[in-house]
Amino acid sequence: MAEPGAQTGEAAATALTTWVEHAAMGIELLAVVIIVAVILAATVLYVPQFLARRADAITYRNYRQQVARALLLGLEVLVAADVIRTVALEPTRQHVLIMELIVLISTFLGWALVVEMEERWPWQSPRHRSGQEAGAAPSNENV
Repeated sequence: MAEPGAQTGEAAATALTTWVEHAAMGIELLAVVIIVAVILAATVLYVPQFLARRADAITYRNYRQQVARALLLGLEVLVAADVIRTVALEPTRQHVLIMELIVLISTFLGWALVVEMEERWPWQSPRHRSGQEAGAAPSNENV
């Protein structure tokens, strides 16, 4: 028969494991809510301008940047959930390597989203925007 102290320890470990799993799931849910809410809000602001034909290149760029920011923030929150789940629940070598791969991929995706939002490569100065020279007037093309 198991000792009462061992049963209490196992129950505490099981409760902690359950709590960490629920916390990680809650953080993942938060990431989804962030992504969906920001994209919906940006779309609700952009679509009426588009339908009224008041959407220009700047309006479209702002919309794309808001969507990219939502994805970037959601991605960072998802990585946090993966780190919590891996470190607290399954700190095996295989799971840590998988987490490292996830972090590497998310870092690349984050970098790509930042390049998309800023519309320039990191080594370019902020003045060089996709085809625009410093001081050039922005295009008013309808998008």
